[in-house]
Amino acid sequence: MSESNKTPTTALAPNASATLPEIGVNSEIIDCGAVPDKETIHEWPILLVLAAIQFVHILDFMMIMPLGPEFFRLYEITPQQFGFLVTVYTFSAAICSFMAGFVVDRFDRKHALICFCSGFSLATLLCALSINYEMLLCSRAVAGMFGGLLSATIFSIIGDLIPSSRRGKATGTVMSSFSFAAVAGMPAGLFLANMISWRVPFAVLALLGLMIILAAYRLLPSVKPHLHPAYQDVSPGVLNQFRNIFLNRNHIFAFLLIAMLMFSSYLVIPFISVYMVTNVGMHENELPYLYFFGGLFSFFTANLFGRFTDRYNKRMMLGVLALLSLVPILWITHISKAPLFLALTATTLFMILVTGRIIPLMALVVACVRPHLRGSFMTFHMSIQQLSAGLGSLLAGSMMVMTAQGEMMHFDTVGMIAAVITVIGILLVTQLKTIEELDKK
Repeated sequence: MSESNKTPTTALAPNASATLPEIGVNSEIIDCGAVPDKETIHEWPILLVLAAIQFVHILDFMMIMPLGPEFFRLYEITPQQFGFLVTVYTFSAAICSFMAGFVVDRFDRKHALICFCSGFSLATLLCALSINYEMLLCSRAVAGMFGGLLSATIFSIIGDLIPSSRRGKATGTVMSSFSFAAVAGMPAGLFLANMISWRVPFAVLALLGLMIILAAYRLLPSVKPHLHPAYQDVSPGVLNQFRNIFLNRNHIFAFLLIAMLMFSSYLVIPFISVYMVTNVGMHENELPYLYFFGGLFSFFTANLFGRFTDRYNKRMMLGVLALLSLVPILWITHISKAPLFLALTATTLFMILVTGRIIPLMALVVACVRPHLRGSFMTFHMSIQQLSAGLGSLLAGSMMVMTAQGEMMHFDTVGMIAAVITVIGILLVTQLKTIEELDKK
């Protein structure tokens, strides 16, 4: 696995590299050259649309978990069936993203994003209309299919339109939608579910999706630097596409890195709420504080981490945040009976650092792939991310047991495994190179 294909000009006509579009190299206003159609575009409307799509996608995924008791009563399902209701989303996203990765770079990213957002909104509406467990399960699978593709396309657009010097800040802006979903989206969704019906939050998300589609159509430019004529023969077939993505040493390290960090995160994340109630002593009606304070603080730190990522080395920033994240990972999995303030401090620090480390990770990963492969790469990347998250949840669930006293056992062991895997991820960071670094060799 060599770097023989490290520059796209190896498969291009002579002097073709001189014609390749340089994306996002000017000031606060990005001049895209020949793409899109020699028009000058503004960054912030684009980032707000992308953040809005990410908000709807994340909130849809988060809403299903606190609605568990309602589904238990309504559909008389078992804990295993509810667990599958959650993980089917991630596995569906992983499979669909992998399959789409071979063809996604053949289309204008704007059109692809609108198409995926339309499918996602329809799937969310089907969730609201589900009349039994089987229909809800299928709806979640369809939502996962389009949700994974949405995330991959969002970060591909950031990579295509936002220059490297501001990519960390742009990634932080889009990632802050997670915090906004926790602070505002979750309480509003649960209020609607409690006051009217569990179906209402999903119907509202479907409506928001439709409004965002209209905004995306009006505000997003065509995003097709990967369709530039100079790239037409770089990856002519599925086999070459597979080889260019998976037989590249740098890409393999990127895939392993995201797999390690997501696997370690989702060993812990799905079980935090249960552990806080059963082992730490938090009351169920205090759980919204967990999301609120974690989301509130990470909303501000996400933008701060994004700025630091741009100001300092992306690799160093990721290594520092990943190393610091070991503290809340071990704390939150080893804490026992504790006052509410201490429990919220642990969970808030966890959200700040474990979600915060994704910001420099995405900025670094986007910088390690060339434009003509970015859409496929990010789609495969998202597939691996979703698969790793699902496997982490399944492994942790299989390791833990509930005692007769209603306490959850072996969460501390899960935390130790998550910490070890995070350390492995830190070591992988040192092996990942950006395109600029490769071209200097």
